[in-house]
Amino acid sequence: MVQTERTSIAPLHTFAARFRPYFLSAAAFSLVLNLLLLVPALFMLQMFDRVLVSRSTETLIMLFVVAAGALVFMAYLDVIRSRLLTAAAVTLERLFGPIVLAEMVRRSATPGSGDAMHGLRDVHMLRTFLTGPGILALFDAPWMPIYVLVIYLFHPMLGTLALGGALLLLALGVVNEKLSRRPLEAMQLESRKAGRFADQGIANADVVQALGMSENLARGWESLSRKGLENQLEASRASSVLTGTSRFLRQFLQVTMLAAGAWLVVNQQATAGVMIAATILLARALAPVEIAISAWNGLVDARSAYGRLTRLLAEITEEARTELPAPLGALAVERVIFGFRGHDRPVIKQISFELPAGQALAVVGPSAAGKSTLARLIVGIWKPMAGVVRLDGADISGWPRTRLGPHVGYLPQDVELFAGTVSQNIARMGEVDSAAVIEAARRANAHAMILRLPQGYDTQIGEGGAFLTAGQRQRVALARALYGRPRFVVLDEPNSNLDSEGEAALIEAIRGMKSEGVTMVIVTHRRTLLGVVDKVLVLRDGLIEKFGSPAEVLSAARPRGPEAQPAVIAGQIMPKG
Repeated sequence: MVQTERTSIAPLHTFAARFRPYFLSAAAFSLVLNLLLLVPALFMLQMFDRVLVSRSTETLIMLFVVAAGALVFMAYLDVIRSRLLTAAAVTLERLFGPIVLAEMVRRSATPGSGDAMHGLRDVHMLRTFLTGPGILALFDAPWMPIYVLVIYLFHPMLGTLALGGALLLLALGVVNEKLSRRPLEAMQLESRKAGRFADQGIANADVVQALGMSENLARGWESLSRKGLENQLEASRASSVLTGTSRFLRQFLQVTMLAAGAWLVVNQQATAGVMIAATILLARALAPVEIAISAWNGLVDARSAYGRLTRLLAEITEEARTELPAPLGALAVERVIFGFRGHDRPVIKQISFELPAGQALAVVGPSAAGKSTLARLIVGIWKPMAGVVRLDGADISGWPRTRLGPHVGYLPQDVELFAGTVSQNIARMGEVDSAAVIEAARRANAHAMILRLPQGYDTQIGEGGAFLTAGQRQRVALARALYGRPRFVVLDEPNSNLDSEGEAALIEAIRGMKSEGVTMVIVTHRRTLLGVVDKVLVLRDGLIEKFGSPAEVLSAARPRGPEAQPAVIAGQIMPKG
């Protein structure tokens, strides 16, 4: 028995712990930066209170050189801080991007997987936040008390005024959070729904154009998008008022500070330098809060993305298991039941059968019998609700796909190819081994067809294989399924788009795989493939109606009577007449 130990993928909050030195360094630089930002105010103070009074050129030059040096050093630290945060953002995407993409692919292949198709957008959103002004405002805002303290040292009244203004601005930020969070999160949800709807329309562009569905789709998208726009307008109304209020308040506080400083100067309780310096420091103290309020949408988006990614990563588990040898291809389906969420009746109803290694099985039956669903269960894409599919005795749905994938060939009913060359697609978008690619194409009897393409194996096929015909795509996909000499091959309607020449090549390829001892499961509607298989399974309404050799199944399907002849009609083995 294979012992397995399930461990969770590191959650997103471990990113902050792992890169704590980056953030601590950025915080330290922020402290020094904010201290150095005192230089312009102190320089102004010395200009008014010392240089203009003493008229000393030497003092002016010395203060100017010191201030210029401090500002140059401040600029250097600002660049280093930005690079640190950019490095953290890039590392975030490198660490979690592949994990999130793999999970998105897994969930896309699973029916009823829910809304997890925007994981990479969430990673991108966090990366953008880490390199944007919002996070810099968060680093600078905690040092606001330094400026308030310095202003208080200039004069208690000015310090009290600065503290009151800062607290008032922070209160506006809290109100902005309360009023805009829910509408913004609702807007994100509706926007994602509208985006998925648009993506589906683009993916089915041929049907949309041919059937004149553009206006209908546009109305459907507009209906979904309208809900998001309504939430955006609701959030924008509150946010715009608060943003405008915060800008007014900051400017009003500066005017008030200047007026208070002037009153102190008139009453000989402060100098002109103190008046100007306090006003500059107040503007600097309030700037991060105003920036944070202005960039609040980005903060909410980043927080929502962080929450979604944390939940997504928490659900991903890795299995540490004993590595099994390459499968020989013995297949066993044991009391398998499968259905979709929201449907009362299962699609597959307690199916059981066995297929020895090296044999070929044809799965036939009427439309909606569950043939493609069974193929996905057999290859391990979907996991049964009950029962188990075993390959060489091991549960195929629990076998790590990266280890099992090279030993399995799969040709889906709806062929999907990737933008790139023919060679790259046959090599499963990995490193191209030319000899293995050509061998796979020869085994699929597609070598001659590929050579007739404009650049042969190096032909760019376009997105989704748009530059190839349906038959050519199917034959290239068959070669991809046979890449690496897999011992277990599942073909779902492999001849649905083939002409007579392509079908003859397919039959020859199946015979070649049989001679090599490859286990095959072939879903088909055509009788021509029944002559090259060892077993036939007739599936009807999710149940096995007949299972046995082609001769046994055809004999069982033949009715009594002198004129009765067996025929395969619409994928069913049934009597003629």
